[in-house]
Amino acid sequence: MRGRDVLLGVAAGFATGYLGARGYEAWCELRAPQTRRRDGAASYGRMRRALEVADTLQGICGALAVAYGPLGEGIDRATLRAPAWLRPALFVIPVSFCGAAVELPASFVADHLLERRYGLTEQQPEAWLGDYVKGAVISTIISSVGALLLGAAVRRSPRWWPFFATLGALPLFVIGNLIVPIYVLPMFNRFDPLDGPLEKRLRALASRYGVGDAEILKMDMSRQTRKANAFVVGVARTHRIVLGDTLVDRFPDDETEFVVAHELGHYVSKDVWRLTALGDALAGALFFIANAASGPRSGMRDRPIVLARLYAAMLVATQALRPLLFAFTRAREAAADRFAVEATHNPRAGAAAFCRLRDQNLAEDEVPRWYELFFSSHPSLKSRIGALEAMSQDPSSE
Repeated sequence: MRGRDVLLGVAAGFATGYLGARGYEAWCELRAPQTRRRDGAASYGRMRRALEVADTLQGICGALAVAYGPLGEGIDRATLRAPAWLRPALFVIPVSFCGAAVELPASFVADHLLERRYGLTEQQPEAWLGDYVKGAVISTIISSVGALLLGAAVRRSPRWWPFFATLGALPLFVIGNLIVPIYVLPMFNRFDPLDGPLEKRLRALASRYGVGDAEILKMDMSRQTRKANAFVVGVARTHRIVLGDTLVDRFPDDETEFVVAHELGHYVSKDVWRLTALGDALAGALFFIANAASGPRSGMRDRPIVLARLYAAMLVATQALRPLLFAFTRAREAAADRFAVEATHNPRAGAAAFCRLRDQNLAEDEVPRWYELFFSSHPSLKSRIGALEAMSQDPSSE
């Protein structure tokens, strides 16, 4: 017990100290904003990596502190008068809102302040805060529903709940992919059908692969960032190819076409379904690992603190599974690049598009190998641009 108390103290101390430091930094910035930095992608990348690693550690330490500390145990006791089926939601709601409140300064520094310092956003703090609050409310609702379902599985089948939870997670992933593009994303941005000559060009491209009826939308990404991006969301009839206005308005049509062809590659290859299947498999692995590490003891299966401890164990185990997930996504990104070359026969435009993305997004050509393994969902820009430039020298790819 003494060893556990020491580890709990270290975890709580790190989380508190880190959040306090970020809170002081945010307060200083609001009092006296710093001048915009101009030291480029390398400096921005180093700071982004440091914050991402620190936020990951803080998240783990915070989860452990709630799961095994007095706060979690106090909230757990407060739920005991409620019906057993309702307790998980009553536990998650205050924990989630408290977490959003104490993590606000750190999120402000990582997601807004850093972007402003490097000229990557003009969004005002109050607009960022509005998006943060909406995200916290949505996250709390989703977490509460998930806790109710997971709590029911643990309560009814304390031995076999990981199996049933894995089966139940798959339809939830699919439902999430249906709901997010239609109901969630429009809470943060406006989506309009792309029109004009570019739309006709892209529609013709999509029609060649039997997906001419796919929605191609323009998103007002500029309200949050100057970074350019495009992505695919949804499944079946809700599948959408989304282009940021920061891409459409600043890239030549041939480069935009290559970027969309890349996203079309994800669509045609059903990468959303692939990622859904992999996500369910990884979730199943985490359920079984967490059950082995922190499974419900006799008499505890109807206590929501058990779910907090399972979540903490899953969060720790997730770090070991990151390389597998990101290796898969990097492979699918490389496959989508190859699809785009086959679709457009214009690797030169692809290389130019990635160079423009690198400059506009302050992205690095390469990141440290450890970071690529544990955090990078895409191959390095250097490798992607190099591959496309090599293809452009091959007459058969033109």
